Amino acid sequence: MTIKITVPRRTLLVLCGPAGSGKSTFAAQRFIPTSIVSSDYCRAMICDDETNQRVNRDTFGLFDYIIQKRMYLGRFTVADSTALHAAARRKLRALSRRSGYYGCLLIFNTPLEVCLARDKLRQRMVGEQVIAYHFDLLQRALLDAPSEGWEQAHVLGADDMDAEIEVME
Repeated sequence: MTIKITVPRRTLLVLCGPAGSGKSTFAAQRFIPTSIVSSDYCRAMICDDETNQRVNRDTFGLFDYIIQKRMYLGRFTVADSTALHAAARRKLRALSRRSGYYGCLLIFNTPLEVCLARDKLRQRMVGEQVIAYHFDLLQRALLDAPSEGWEQAHVLGADDMDAEIEVME
């Protein structure tokens, strides 16, 4: 059965999950490119290398700035980063609240083996160690998310990648 999630137009949809979990692909299949604010793309904008973790401070400054500007203009916005750390989710939740936005968290609970297999097929692999670390953080996120104050929080398993997101006008 296909999961159907309905959100208002003034929603910050936060994608949360390990590298290789399918977040970016999921978003690209459902939303116009300009509605997706990707931390990888912001990183590439800063230094021409979306894998360069040394520019994370500037990357997330730009990431947050674009999200804020989109919300200021009343635009539906998708935050595409791992969002695996509670502090990152808190920051995004606070941004949405300050803008009077609805906060929806989508957690991609993709099996470790699937994330690792997808990583091997990527042009820019993040590596087994990073994905294993992300997977550990995911377990914590699954426990913490229900008490973080999101208007909606959904967990998508590997069989839920056909989930539908309806944005109400």
